Amino acid sequence: MQATAYTYDPESRSGQVLLDDGTPVPFDAAAFDAGGLRLLRPGQRVRIEVEGVKEDLRITLVTLQTL
Repeated sequence: MQATAYTYDPESRSGQVLLDDGTPVPFDAAAFDAGGLRLLRPGQRVRIEVEGVKEDLRITLVTLQTL
């Protein structure tokens, strides 16, 4: 699944992404660390892996979107 980085706090390594429908979904340090990233800037396209649905959606991985 693809999304756009919305917020990122380098101290906590957590933030939010926006799904393509505009829905904000938070991610925690574990999801950020799983992707091997060092930094994330708002507006970057990212690939995410998720568990759950709708209100129980949880991001398990955030990494950069590559072609």
